[in-house]
Amino acid sequence: MKHTLSGWLLMAGICCTSQLQAQTVPSPKEHFGFNIGDDYRLATYTQTAAYFEKLAATSDRVKLTDIGLTEEGRHQYMLIISSPANLKQLDYYKQISRQLARAEGITLQQARDMADKGKAVVWIDGGLHATEVVGAHQLIETAWQLTSRNDAETSRILDNVIVLMTHANPDGQELTSNWYMRNADTLKRSTEQLPVLYQKYIGHDNNRDFYIMNMKESVNMGKQLFLEWMPQIMYNHHQRGPEGSVLAGPPYRDPFNYFFDPLMITGIDALGAAMYNRLNAEDKPGYTRLNGSSFSTWYNGGLRTTTQYHNMIGLLTEIIGNPTPEKIPVVPQRLIPNGATPNPVKPTGDWRFRTSIDYSVSLNYAVLDYAARQRDEVLYNIYKMGKNAIDKGNTDSWTLSPKRAEAITAAYKKDKNDTTKDDGSDPYGWMKRGSNISMSYYDAIYKNPAERDPRGYILPANQPDFATAVKFINALIKAGIAVQKATAPFTVGGKQYPANSYIVRTNQAFRPHVLDMFEPQDHPNDFQYPGGPPVRPYDAAGWTLAFQMGVKFDRVLDDFSGPFQQIPYGELQSPMAGPFTPAASGGYLLSPYVNNAFIAVNDLMKAGVKVYRLPESVGSEAPGTFFIPAGVQANSILKAAATQLGVVSKPVGKRPKGAVETTPLRIALWDNYGGSMPSGWIRWMMEQYHFPFKLVYPQDIDAGDLKKQYDVIVFVTRAIPPVSGEEPNRYGSRQTPPSPDEIPEQYRHTLGRITKDTSVPKLKEFLEAGGTIITIGTSTNLAYHLGLPVHNALVEKGKDGKEQSLPGTKYFVPGSILQVAFDSTRTAAWGMPSYGDVNFDNSPVFKLDSDAEAKGVRPVAWFATDKPLRSGWAWGQSYLKDGVAAFEATVGKGRLYAFGPEITFRAQSHGTFKLLFNGLYGIK
Repeated sequence: MKHTLSGWLLMAGICCTSQLQAQTVPSPKEHFGFNIGDDYRLATYTQTAAYFEKLAATSDRVKLTDIGLTEEGRHQYMLIISSPANLKQLDYYKQISRQLARAEGITLQQARDMADKGKAVVWIDGGLHATEVVGAHQLIETAWQLTSRNDAETSRILDNVIVLMTHANPDGQELTSNWYMRNADTLKRSTEQLPVLYQKYIGHDNNRDFYIMNMKESVNMGKQLFLEWMPQIMYNHHQRGPEGSVLAGPPYRDPFNYFFDPLMITGIDALGAAMYNRLNAEDKPGYTRLNGSSFSTWYNGGLRTTTQYHNMIGLLTEIIGNPTPEKIPVVPQRLIPNGATPNPVKPTGDWRFRTSIDYSVSLNYAVLDYAARQRDEVLYNIYKMGKNAIDKGNTDSWTLSPKRAEAITAAYKKDKNDTTKDDGSDPYGWMKRGSNISMSYYDAIYKNPAERDPRGYILPANQPDFATAVKFINALIKAGIAVQKATAPFTVGGKQYPANSYIVRTNQAFRPHVLDMFEPQDHPNDFQYPGGPPVRPYDAAGWTLAFQMGVKFDRVLDDFSGPFQQIPYGELQSPMAGPFTPAASGGYLLSPYVNNAFIAVNDLMKAGVKVYRLPESVGSEAPGTFFIPAGVQANSILKAAATQLGVVSKPVGKRPKGAVETTPLRIALWDNYGGSMPSGWIRWMMEQYHFPFKLVYPQDIDAGDLKKQYDVIVFVTRAIPPVSGEEPNRYGSRQTPPSPDEIPEQYRHTLGRITKDTSVPKLKEFLEAGGTIITIGTSTNLAYHLGLPVHNALVEKGKDGKEQSLPGTKYFVPGSILQVAFDSTRTAAWGMPSYGDVNFDNSPVFKLDSDAEAKGVRPVAWFATDKPLRSGWAWGQSYLKDGVAAFEATVGKGRLYAFGPEITFRAQSHGTFKLLFNGLYGIK
């Protein structure tokens, strides 16, 4: 009786405490003045941050963490939600989470014990893509429910899970919500037609930044994911669901990346089952998965996808919903239940924002309840994936991939004199049952020592642009990768390496990410049906960062050792300081191969110091080498460049023969209303490399007199329209621009588009008057508008005898890395190697007319082989042979540079930055 009474009193106390908790924690309605999900209402980030602060102040289930400043200077908040007892031991549980994720020096039994003692850590974010307004608002509602509800499920979650609720884009929510709410007339409210990008520089591409982490928000979140907490599960909320459905979610369509541990794929399957089962149990139809949507687990670089390369079960949903009620249209094929959509939703003309919030909260609870019930399993499995990765890195191993499977087939066919061709329609061999291929063919590939995965990689410190290699190393470090540094010279495989070289081993838990940054992606041939059109990857097919950045490295296939010291996790590296010897007279030479040299040159020019370049080779000095006369200011700037940027100045007694003075130019960078992401990336690059510039909009172009204001204009892809028709943007058809009276006056000057009838003649005048225009990607259309002697190289004659573009069944190269040859004697290619890698996304390729050179058109880069693919997918790549990737043309007194590949792709392709930078200087 005594024990029963004591238990009753204890339960009563808990109940009273819970009631007090619910009474003191403010509801969204009390704080915002409306319920989350109410029609025509959105919260700003300022209001949201204030609410998060209130939750932390009033609830013992919440700890508020400021994870860093955004690009616009706002505080980026993460709520840590768990039971009060767990919050008191956060450091303890964080340590368990990190140790299991790293899997270093832990036995299987120790891992089991730690999994039994630890708490599952689950990351839930929202708001990354700010116009996808469900994301930020489900975060608010879920935080409120976790802090106010006292049901058994919530208690189980709080006891067993530590929830990291992270706002992914504070600046974007502030912009989007203010834009939506600015209209007093609710029927005129819209999240569309924002005047600028919803992330300061890159807008929607903020979800393509997570293996390099250029943006501050990416760095903030990456630190929590890959260095601090290492959650076992992360959930990334997005919009929008495919037409005729409510949402798309896990599991995803093939292909998945071949570097993954199988537990990653089955883990996604398990969480996906928990999510759609819960919705079905709650009578919430409309969930589609697998081939019901375009999403896959192939790409690295997204907030969700990069975590998968770190053995974290990465989840993505794309849901419909807006504070302005919308409809679910009638899509007949979506009305048929199938494996992808077992529970179709009924079309409706009245889908409410609140319904999407309710779906999102249910999905969050499904994930959290799974983590609570399977706590020890999710903790152990991240360890097991990490342990498997370490074991693979310590032994000879071979990654299964399409090219290796194709090699087996090719060898077998060769021996059997089988001449049938693979049309790419059966990449997985579904139609080829009962193969008689012997094991010897398998062994020839998967026991071939030369085909092994590397044990590690060495980045020599004596490579031409070691400062850029350090930037690559820092991208790995920000992603939680273990990196070593040589403390003395050493030899591996008969090759000598200097001290300060970097070593990245593959015997670490995040091995999938290491391999993915160094090795080629091998995307399978993926077609809708045999002989049919290709299925475009959701994003890129290949992106190998080491290739994009032009980093020199050696693959080491056997175990190796040396005087190596591991860099503490997360400790970013500075460029290796170079020596600086003041020149008594004459001046200094700077290498054209070093990207950071452009920072030093721009600083010198800003200080009024003269700068020269060598237009031709002089002795051992390459074309494009900089010469700076000695002087007090020059000495000071170059000494700082040596110590801070790793830019080595070579003292010489006099100015080299033939050196020509190089001058800064008045740079204009094209942009348009709403913001261009490729332009935004260059805007960020210009700031990093200290190039002064101004933005120029279509109305400015159309006004003419451009040469009086600018010397060079840069047009990124999709700025210049084709000769006929209109070009869609990266994410679909162009959005209809608003009329001037619909937007604030401060943005009206940014309206308009480049047109062939008005804008192109102004650009021609600018060129003829001596201006320079740099075009990238599809903006090389300008060459056709100008009537230059160049043509599309990727065409064939149709049945009517007229030229037409090659069909996708014959040629298709989605975002991939290809190799081109460079003419480094051309101004645009100064400092480039003889062969280099470029980012290519079905990019323009040219054929120069026979009289092109006589008319002032010369190739800068071209495809020298019929197999230029380095990473990704290139169906019909032989068509590229001898095609021109880039050229320069004289137009009147001016010059046009045309670069088909994406030479500044997402500020990742450091290896081709110089192609842009070289054109931003004038020569007297």
